[in-house]
Amino acid sequence: MNYPSIAAQIVAAVGGKENLSNVMHCATRLRLTCLDESKIDADTIAEIEGVKGVFNAKGQFQIIFGSGTVNQVCDEVLKLTGGQPVQPQPKAEAEGSVINRFIKMLSDIFVPIIPAIVAGGLLMGINNIFTAEGLFVSGKTLIELYPQFADLAGMINLFSNAAFTFLPVLIGFSATKKFGGNPYLGAVLGMIMVHPELMNAYSYGTGAAVPTWNLFGLSIEAVGYQGTVLPVLVMSFFLAKLETRLHKITPSWLDNLTTPLISILVCGFVTFLAVGPVMRTAGNLLAYGISWLYHSLGFIGGGLFGLFYAPIVLTGMHHSFIAIETQLLAEAAVTGGSFIFVTASMNNVAQGAAVLAVLATTKDAKLKSLCSASGVSALLGITEPAMFGVNLKLKTPFYAAIIGSAVGSAYVAFHHVLAVALGAAGLPGFISIRPADWLHFAIGLALSMITAFILTLVFTKKQQNPNAKTNAQTDKRNALPAVDNQTLLAPAAGTVRPIEQSTDGTFSEKLMGDGFVVFPTRGEVCAPINGTVKFIFPTKHAIGLINANGVEMLIHMGINTVSLNGEPFTILVQEGQNVRAGEPLAAMNLKQIEDAGCSTEICCIFTAPTPFSWTAEGEVAQAQPIISLGEKQ
Repeated sequence: MNYPSIAAQIVAAVGGKENLSNVMHCATRLRLTCLDESKIDADTIAEIEGVKGVFNAKGQFQIIFGSGTVNQVCDEVLKLTGGQPVQPQPKAEAEGSVINRFIKMLSDIFVPIIPAIVAGGLLMGINNIFTAEGLFVSGKTLIELYPQFADLAGMINLFSNAAFTFLPVLIGFSATKKFGGNPYLGAVLGMIMVHPELMNAYSYGTGAAVPTWNLFGLSIEAVGYQGTVLPVLVMSFFLAKLETRLHKITPSWLDNLTTPLISILVCGFVTFLAVGPVMRTAGNLLAYGISWLYHSLGFIGGGLFGLFYAPIVLTGMHHSFIAIETQLLAEAAVTGGSFIFVTASMNNVAQGAAVLAVLATTKDAKLKSLCSASGVSALLGITEPAMFGVNLKLKTPFYAAIIGSAVGSAYVAFHHVLAVALGAAGLPGFISIRPADWLHFAIGLALSMITAFILTLVFTKKQQNPNAKTNAQTDKRNALPAVDNQTLLAPAAGTVRPIEQSTDGTFSEKLMGDGFVVFPTRGEVCAPINGTVKFIFPTKHAIGLINANGVEMLIHMGINTVSLNGEPFTILVQEGQNVRAGEPLAAMNLKQIEDAGCSTEICCIFTAPTPFSWTAEGEVAQAQPIISLGEKQ
């Protein structure tokens, strides 16, 4: 089969690559989202080699190829379009809880910019080696000992803080693209927010005079948003939606001229008039509230601050702590120093330790690479790659990290550990801590890291074994009754019907092959036949089996569940693993699938011609014999 030729014919028949907005595939179908569906020549596509059927469903043009073929065709289509396989974002974002959707949004925005943040974080660590006082010789920095390295340290410092100084530019580009707008307009909005003529955000609240604009009787603070996250996220969303709306209502001959102009003008004003000041005020109130909490509740307040420090960092409002921290350091003779730096250090190493636990357990080579870089970066004081790229995306490591941060923060608060200078909040933080507190600081770091690391391992284990019953089934795999290669069992408890009764036209019309459908009453799915796991689809909704007699079976869990990105499924086997009929394959969260508006039915398809006869139909128990493989009776 000539996959490049097939892909070229498909692209041409859907109106060219300019008409494609999304290209992806599930276990059996190539799914295309087209800007103008009237350009699709479905009849021509249906005649292309390998195509078993075509249809439109939920805004997608779907081309049926079958497992093993569809991924090859998709790869070739992507080569022609220059795109990457993605999930249909509007559908994905409409499903799941608000928290899950928010976390996924953050991951999608921040993962592309992680390399830039990692580079900056590691360079910052190198700069600290040059500039940390007392690291090698008491009372002196390395560049004071060797002045010839001063300019080198200055250059590295510039390289290290560039990504953080202009972070809104990176986020503006990535976020606006995610929200469906022009990413270059998002980058311009980010540039406006960190323009050098504005007062630097890090100087705000330190007592320096704040410049203002006087506009129609309004006094607007001309302050930048260096290092912030939430303001640029909010404005990127607003920009994308405004631009999209303007494209729809603006005549085509004016669109390219007025849409960018109005978008940037309106969003720029809204940023400095409303969103920015609101977020900054919220940050200030939060900062003073935390200061009260810490000093009023002792180690309990310290633990609570450590618990919520990472969620605060997600919003970018931790930058408003600078005003309090500067005052605490300036009055160190009275206050003893800053508790904020100490808590930040506990949080940072906890995030890093959680990532290292993921590194130790994952078998995903790409994730391992990301973990190694972001984990080291977090230990050195830069947590964004760890939080956004790994911990938040996987959820449980983030929970483990904030608990670890709480434990370490409670300990150092109990022993009144304080910082007397700013620096890298993490393992290098010793140089900013009172020497008398070094031992307790080290114990706090160790408690944070050990707690986060162990809890990540525990949570991961529980995630892999979601309920006791599934575990019990796995433990009893060797006790399964012997089933010959001619007997097929019900993969789940529920109602078994011929495949013609599936609600999905691809399966009911037997475009993929003959088989049956189960309408499950419970979420456990077992192997219907003895065999080998041929493949597991990346989004976990489909598993392929093949037995010793060459019988191939596709087990497709749910309809249109590819859009759920694997969230309702837990896979209990691995590719290449031999399984016995009745052995657990997967667990489905039926409620989550139904809440997402998808059918829970399990379609079991013989992907190669296989004669069979029914031995049971209707209501069945899991692992009950239902089919005899062989000539139909």
